[in-house]
Amino acid sequence: MENIESRVRLPMAPPSPEFDLDEQLKAFEDEERVRLGLPTEPKKQYVEDVPQTFTKKQRAHTTVLVGGLTMAHDLFVQEALSGVGYKVKALDVPDGAALQFGKEFGNRGQCNPTYFTVGNVVKYLHHLHDVEKKSKKEIIENYVFLTAGACGPCRFGMYTTEYRKALRDSGFDGFRVMLFQQQGGLAQATGEEQGLELTPKFFIQILKALWVGDVLNLLGYRIRPYEVEPGATDAAIARSKTILCKALREREWLVPAMLKVRKEMGSVKVDRTKVKPKVGIIGEFWAMTTEGDGNYGLQRFLESEGAEVDVQIVTAWLLYNIWEVRWDVQQRVNLRGADGGKRGLGESNPIKTLAMLWAGEKALRGIFKSVSLLMGLHDYHFADMDEVAQISHKFYNNNLRGGEGHMEVGKLILNIQRSKVNMTLSVKPFGCMPSSGVSDGVQSYVTSRYPEGIFLPIETSGDGAVNVYSRIQMALFKAKQHAQAEVDRSLAEYGVTIDEVKGFLAGHPRLAGALHKAPHVLGSTAADVVHQVGKLLRPVQTLKRLWKREEAAPAHA
Repeated sequence: MENIESRVRLPMAPPSPEFDLDEQLKAFEDEERVRLGLPTEPKKQYVEDVPQTFTKKQRAHTTVLVGGLTMAHDLFVQEALSGVGYKVKALDVPDGAALQFGKEFGNRGQCNPTYFTVGNVVKYLHHLHDVEKKSKKEIIENYVFLTAGACGPCRFGMYTTEYRKALRDSGFDGFRVMLFQQQGGLAQATGEEQGLELTPKFFIQILKALWVGDVLNLLGYRIRPYEVEPGATDAAIARSKTILCKALREREWLVPAMLKVRKEMGSVKVDRTKVKPKVGIIGEFWAMTTEGDGNYGLQRFLESEGAEVDVQIVTAWLLYNIWEVRWDVQQRVNLRGADGGKRGLGESNPIKTLAMLWAGEKALRGIFKSVSLLMGLHDYHFADMDEVAQISHKFYNNNLRGGEGHMEVGKLILNIQRSKVNMTLSVKPFGCMPSSGVSDGVQSYVTSRYPEGIFLPIETSGDGAVNVYSRIQMALFKAKQHAQAEVDRSLAEYGVTIDEVKGFLAGHPRLAGALHKAPHVLGSTAADVVHQVGKLLRPVQTLKRLWKREEAAPAHA
């Protein structure tokens, strides 16, 4: 033991100048790799093989494929981009066949929107090859796909890679996929050279398509549940689409087209005394927006079961994007020293940035309101994004991004507090962790604090429609009772009958028109109509009671 200690205490000789420890360790590692049969070549960072770019020279013979929103939006984007010189084709709404293509050629365990949207592109390319008899080389050279991108842990983050994987495995290796970032311009997944000119003309056309698509959808969902003649609303929408498509494609002044749409939609005869519960759809953006098999045709199913559907629109999502940037800027100005610059924003001016965001939001809201009034959509109000953030912050951190973030929580609370709807339905795709965490986790706590609300989260997976429909029908039964109770209370409050309300509306065509919107009071439209008519009938009812009292009084001698 003493000998060992003495040896430890001996001073160590300095290493030789020629001795290189790193070199010796590397040599030892190489010897061990050879002895153990391990690869000796260093690993290389994986770099995805990106297909060729989409250039301006290729524009004349290249068709840009778009899709992913509602049928109206996709059609209007097609015509709007055609109006500025692009060959554009809107894909059909993803269906069950698209899901099968996505599952066959996509990675395992992906979320529902990935399978549907990726499979929809592969399905169309197979149609070009198998039905239209185009060669794969011709398809790859003459078609590109444009999709939207966004921040967040999953939404679109890996979509371009998923598209390429599925396209490669299905025999279309080299097909070009471009990613259009919602924040940050165009970041093409196919190279640096841009095939799309991001001019003000380009963005204005896109915004026009989104605005008229939003308004036309809102009009359709407002009118269709109360139409007197089945199918009249869809026929008016079809005529309206033709009018708007021509104006967008030929870059005409949109005001005359919008006024024609107003006339078309206003021609539908409605009866808004029908008692129907209003159901608000919220949740993951694609799942609540698509109108096909991706959410089991949810909007039309609800209408077939006697409900009015309150849908979310793309413009509201753009307002949320503006709020996100504004929130981040306001947070970063306090990071002095940690983020560079005097106010934590490097060389940028936070005051100027916030002013531009404020102006952008005001412009977006103002133009949308003008479009709405021209097309006949009255009394539509966007949520105050700051209020939504504040009211949901108690339950969900505003800094968490994924799905709709805190918006889903805020929407549910406001729906309940302000009686905006009779029932709230949250749609989440199978495999979407942010949406599941909110709708199954946070919202259960929210509903415990607001037990008067009717809330139902459903999960879409491409199959299991019968189970989903059954759950919706059970919740809808309660919503129907709730809507009827609202109408009964409203009739009793004003001392009128539903026949008297109908009679009043028959004599006042403006109030009974398809484009009229009674001021919001309660969740169901019929209850709002009773409140509006009841206030107008109250003086008449008072005079009737006085007249009857006068007639019943004994005559004086």
